[in-house]
Amino acid sequence: MENIDYKNLEKKEIRTHRETIAEFLFNHLDQYGDEKEDILKAIDYTLDENKGGLVLVGNKGDKIVGAVVINFTGMDGYIPENILVYIAVDKNQRGMGIGNNLMKKAIQETKGNIALHVEPDNPAKKLYEKIGFTNKYLEMRYNKNIS
Repeated sequence: MENIDYKNLEKKEIRTHRETIAEFLFNHLDQYGDEKEDILKAIDYTLDENKGGLVLVGNKGDKIVGAVVINFTGMDGYIPENILVYIAVDKNQRGMGIGNNLMKKAIQETKGNIALHVEPDNPAKKLYEKIGFTNKYLEMRYNKNIS
């Protein structure tokens, strides 16, 4: 098995590979994903000097096998400083520890706490709990676009 290189991308690398990363996330988030345009917004948020965040990838050779997008919230304490917006592992590479390694790298590379949203039936929920994420709140949203 080839080694996987986990890397926190520099802004220049994010700009160069943003479409490829967005396409990877779109294809491997399954039913838990968003439209590609929304994924691109989260990636672009990391590039904004007034906002920020990070993009991590796991590469096996020249192929992406995992990716993470974290956005900085600008908050501290009452709301975690970071929100994990997207994490996905190649459908053919799941169960090999890639997601676990991506999460550990994300925790290492961020300053402050990390929040994330996960559907109750998402198998990744077990990974998050194993790493130490807890469920402190029930999230509720009001959607103004639905009458």
